[in-house]
Amino acid sequence: MNLNQTRQFLRIARAIEYLYDHAAEQPDLAQVAAAVHVSPEHLQREFSAWAGISPKKMLQHISISRAKEALKNSESVAEAAHCGGLSGTGRLHDLFINIEKMTLGEYKNGGAGLQIDYCLIPSPFGDLLAAATHKGICFMRFSDDLSAALDELRAEYPNARLVERETECHRQAAKAFGSPSDRCDGSVTLHIKGTPFQLKVWQALLAIPAGRLQSYGVVAQAAGSPKAARAVGTAIGKNPVAVLIPCHRVIRESGIIGGYRWQRGRKMAILAHELGEPDDI
Repeated sequence: MNLNQTRQFLRIARAIEYLYDHAAEQPDLAQVAAAVHVSPEHLQREFSAWAGISPKKMLQHISISRAKEALKNSESVAEAAHCGGLSGTGRLHDLFINIEKMTLGEYKNGGAGLQIDYCLIPSPFGDLLAAATHKGICFMRFSDDLSAALDELRAEYPNARLVERETECHRQAAKAFGSPSDRCDGSVTLHIKGTPFQLKVWQALLAIPAGRLQSYGVVAQAAGSPKAARAVGTAIGKNPVAVLIPCHRVIRESGIIGGYRWQRGRKMAILAHELGEPDDI
């Protein structure tokens, strides 16, 4: 993303946060625009161009009541579209994703002996720094600050050889943000390190399809630890691969969206994009 696109996305993310936080008050366009310091006309045009729907419709999509209903009923995307205004149209589609665990040596030795190739992958929600070994994607973070993201990568794999280079792994991962025809035949391997418990949790997240939401408790059950919802939350917070491991699809039992490692507004934007439905403005 160029600087202008980044600013636009961050402004829209702030607008979505404002809509969510003030949903009970049903703010109008002028109030939302004032909160992000642009004119109502500018926000309507920019918001609609990015999201495909108006701020008013977005407010409906991200309301707590709808999130609670989706959690409660565990509806299919089609059923949710019928009864709640939610649809898979325009959302991110899932790729076939397989997790390959790093060896104990790779895990404990900070990536010693590994070459890790990295590059930026553009997305509607900001650029991601993606890193891959010869086996698969090992690291993916939103990169609002490239220097900070690279520091995180070096901290994760201090003994690996880092090379700035795009590989087939990166191109396959980028299909998550491409056209539906590209995505339908996409397959990505994740070569990641984690404890056995963390890997179970991340595998459970991969089973949540786009257009669905799950609570921490449900994920805990899926991971085989129904009484460990808090520990599951910690494992989710350490997700090493943004978006591809969809931790953004996990929310609280109450329907509250909750925090997100890469900004709460971004989580809401991704969910709204996945659950959103094009609308006549």
